[in-house]
Amino acid sequence: MSVITPPEWVKDAVFYQIFPDRFAKSERLHRDGLHLEEWDSPPNPFGFKGGDLFGVAEKLDYLQDLGVTAIYFNPIFASPANHRYHTYDYFSVDPLLGGNAAFRHLIDEAHARGLRVVPDGVFNHASRGFWQFNHTLENGASSPYVDWFHFDPDRLYGKKHFAPYPDPAAQHALQKGKGSFKAIGYQAWWDLPALPKFNTRTPAVREFIWNVATHWIEFGIDGWRLDVPQEIDDDEFWREFRRRVKTLNSEAYIVGEIWEQSQRWLQGDQFDAVMNYPVTLACLGFFGGHQLDLEETRKAGGYRGARPMDGVDFANAIETVLGWYDPQITLAQLNLLDSHDTPRFISSVREDWSALKLAYWFLFTYPGAPCIYYGDEIGMVGRHDPECRAAFPWDESRWNLDLLAHVKQLTALRKAYPALRRGSFHRLYADREVVAFGRWLDQDKLVVVLNASTAPQAIDIPVKAIGLGEGALGDAFNLDQRWPIVDGVLREVKLPPRSGLVLI
Repeated sequence: MSVITPPEWVKDAVFYQIFPDRFAKSERLHRDGLHLEEWDSPPNPFGFKGGDLFGVAEKLDYLQDLGVTAIYFNPIFASPANHRYHTYDYFSVDPLLGGNAAFRHLIDEAHARGLRVVPDGVFNHASRGFWQFNHTLENGASSPYVDWFHFDPDRLYGKKHFAPYPDPAAQHALQKGKGSFKAIGYQAWWDLPALPKFNTRTPAVREFIWNVATHWIEFGIDGWRLDVPQEIDDDEFWREFRRRVKTLNSEAYIVGEIWEQSQRWLQGDQFDAVMNYPVTLACLGFFGGHQLDLEETRKAGGYRGARPMDGVDFANAIETVLGWYDPQITLAQLNLLDSHDTPRFISSVREDWSALKLAYWFLFTYPGAPCIYYGDEIGMVGRHDPECRAAFPWDESRWNLDLLAHVKQLTALRKAYPALRRGSFHRLYADREVVAFGRWLDQDKLVVVLNASTAPQAIDIPVKAIGLGEGALGDAFNLDQRWPIVDGVLREVKLPPRSGLVLI
């Protein structure tokens, strides 16, 4: 059995997810002759705003001030799509982002500040412009790359035409569910013609992907976020991926985008963690349940189970997720409230700002690395794609400064108390509208209380489970407020409506 050793730095990390085309634009790149959308115009699936990596480097002071210690980037490699999941050159950063020189500059600047950089690896599928795929379209069965993808033999031998840009008949076949293999001549991810699926059983393809992974590790990245890795249904592929990456950098972080229970990949021999979407669902259900926009939320594939929860449901859901994994994995999970694949949390709860603030209370006090989706901290709204991918508004008059201050307060709190980063988790109290839990590491003991009710609450919280019998605890942000512990019970903790406390 493998030893489970996720990178130590991840346990202390606060991540920030950046969609590169939409975060920041630098004057260092010349854009003469480029057709770019206005920065503040509504986002659409095809338009480009012109954000770049030099722009990100210029905003690193902002990220540090926020409390961020690691950046997770959506894809940055050469691609014809604004989201860059349609990769055509895995060894080149997209020129619209500034190319490899901009990435070199960004990594150097980030590392000088102690910030880690983790890009998105899209290894299940490529794009129609990918050289080996295009070569086979041109040459059919005579191409040396015929085994790199899953091709229909009738197309390879000229009995039918490939349809990478489907004509009406091919489009109709796709809509009727006949599958991309027969409809257009090759297997495509989710039958999307722009995304031909790699044949990862082919040795040359495996070596190609592993070489991409190690190339960028040698370049200086601090790990990989893996796009839909479960669709490369091959444990040995991922074991070798890990071996090669970790040989070069034992502290590289490998995190998979898997939306469900993921023990198969989290045994210490494949990934260090996954994106913890089950926790996201629980946060939506409890903190925003009274305002939850189910129609909008369930447009995100992994959110189809979204539902309102009371405090007991929430506590049970959280404990279930905690029980899935080794504690070391739990401390390295990537915990998030939303992403480029979902409506923003605030829009999912119909702009209930108290719900977002409560969810942040939880995110920063729960085991695992919290991840902020760009702009959430200043109140960006956005329903499902493309609205959740709008350009960051750098005019501070448009920011929710109260929310920003709240997030900064929580990042500082997490940094100040090791128990929030590495401590054990103990459920202490749960009723219909209030939950409380403890975090414990050596002498560092904290109690987190969250009131999702629209009414004030006063509760007694048993705290013997975290080794507290007598004494008192105070509000981490106002130590003049203290509550007594009598016979292992924290007495009459008072909370205003829709609020949280961290007691130390």
